[in-house]
Amino acid sequence: MLKRQYMDLFQNFLNMDPSKPLADRMRPQTLDSFVGQEEIVGEGKPLRIAIEKDHLFSMLFWGPPGSGKTTLAQIIAKASNSNFLSFSAVSVGVKEIREAASKASYELSSRGTRTILFLDEIHRFNKAQQDYLLPHVENGTIILIGATTENPSFEVNSALLSRLRVFILAPLSHEDLFKILEKAIRDRAQGLGKLELSLDEDAANFIVSTSHGDARMALNILDVSAAHTKAQGRKIIDLKTVQESAQSTNIRYDKAGEEHFNLISALHKSLRDSDPDAGLYWMARMLEGGEDPLYIARRLVRFASEDVGLAAPQGLNMAVAAFQACQYIGMPECALALAQTVVYLACSPKSNSLEAAYLSLKDEIRKSGPLPVPMCIRNAPTEFMRQIGYGKGYKYAHDYPEAEVEQQHLPDQLVGKKFYFPTDRGFERTIKERLDKKGNHNDPGDT
Repeated sequence: MLKRQYMDLFQNFLNMDPSKPLADRMRPQTLDSFVGQEEIVGEGKPLRIAIEKDHLFSMLFWGPPGSGKTTLAQIIAKASNSNFLSFSAVSVGVKEIREAASKASYELSSRGTRTILFLDEIHRFNKAQQDYLLPHVENGTIILIGATTENPSFEVNSALLSRLRVFILAPLSHEDLFKILEKAIRDRAQGLGKLELSLDEDAANFIVSTSHGDARMALNILDVSAAHTKAQGRKIIDLKTVQESAQSTNIRYDKAGEEHFNLISALHKSLRDSDPDAGLYWMARMLEGGEDPLYIARRLVRFASEDVGLAAPQGLNMAVAAFQACQYIGMPECALALAQTVVYLACSPKSNSLEAAYLSLKDEIRKSGPLPVPMCIRNAPTEFMRQIGYGKGYKYAHDYPEAEVEQQHLPDQLVGKKFYFPTDRGFERTIKERLDKKGNHNDPGDT
């Protein structure tokens, strides 16, 4: 039976193989040994009860790397009386799923045995592949357990998602990671206990802070550090060793996923709220995570007009200059040009009057359609056009004091209508004063 075959694999796994990575060897086999995610699998929680009573349902684990998604699936496999099949969406397609569904249907109809199908990285399946799963989940042929690091509302079909109960796994806390490291150091069966090593406090703190809630990353760093320490004939894993083993902090950042949009949103809103420190932080997070500096520069150009506008006209020039700097010199040199622009935009007076004006104009154009240009301001390059009234009565502004003249510019149906209402902030105050002098340009909210 499939379950027996799978359980044999589990048994082999339990026999420690030193060649296996420490993270694999230390993977918990029961809920009692599972560390973290108390909100999901703590005592009395619905998922824990479902696992313990073997009353399972289709579900989706959504969380960052190393938070326990695969481990929970394997714990379910060990505890359940169902057949358990495990696939990675990276390496399988509809063919393999079709075969699994066929076997599951046979087991259910002939033996009354359920089949649990674990699909890791379910977000890698395209729409057609996900659609194929739907009827089998819907009719109960398979119990689907999906795992993803991406926001399922973006990456999983809504029809399939509606049949799954979503459990959100958080990055492991520092306390959780310390527990995992301590167990790995002491465990003589699956961990490093037989090496009789100890982990320096500073080294432990570095591993925990560097791992960003990822148990697998923490154990991988510890594994390499232990090997280096043992090879050098030392008994204490120190800070220098783990720093060398880690090589980089490996900041988690998916340029195509939810975190990408979360960080650019944080940058934009920090600038809008005039917080230069937060703006610099989110900009640096994106750059250090590998974001294309041109993408950040483009968003700054947008921000300069959307949220600063004519309150500080120089902001757009700076944003465009930062974009050009990114094109000319790239990273890491262009980072400071972006930083300069971020600080300038954050500290500038803010106005969204231009955005409001444009949105109002879009709405007006949709309602009123393509209204004709007033005759006096139409182009009149030929004698015939002048004879039929094109350009008739046009007043050349520079012939008048202050280069200001009163004449109709909007279509007849829109005469007197205002779209742009400057604020009293920054340079827009000057604009407002000039428009007010011309009269009849008050904000709709003014009395």
